[in-house]
Amino acid sequence: MGNIEDHIKRKGITLPLSLKGVGNYASWVVSQNIVYTSGQLPWKGGQYGTLAYEGKIGLDISMEEAYDCARICALNAIIQLKEAAGDLDKIKRIIRIDGHIQAAEGFINHSDVLNGASDLINEIFGDKGYHTRSAVGIYQAPLNAPVLIYIIAELES
Repeated sequence: MGNIEDHIKRKGITLPLSLKGVGNYASWVVSQNIVYTSGQLPWKGGQYGTLAYEGKIGLDISMEEAYDCARICALNAIIQLKEAAGDLDKIKRIIRIDGHIQAAEGFINHSDVLNGASDLINEIFGDKGYHTRSAVGIYQAPLNAPVLIYIIAELES
């Protein structure tokens, strides 16, 4: 695939600025060549203060918006991976994506929402991006964010 960041640019994808955690926690941690990101929110333009989307999916947020929201969260997670690895080419593989989906009562399409993150990861990382995942519905999310994305990745030795 070559240089991942060049691949991202050719795809017309812009990575956001790196953001530190908004609370008393780390944005990412590396343990034994595994990177764990904290939950990433859909910050608008990669800046704190404004979320690109707010509300419950299936009530305030459409499926198209929810998919985009998961994609934005994944971009924020990718920049955390870059910061942890120093270079995205040092990511050996994406192991897992966990998505917390703030959904309205009766909403059952959590996996379709999480496809926004999975599709982006697979597009960027190719075979190294093919991952396990979990899409979990939650009733309330921090800052009324519709989606939170967590990524676990392995670094090259």
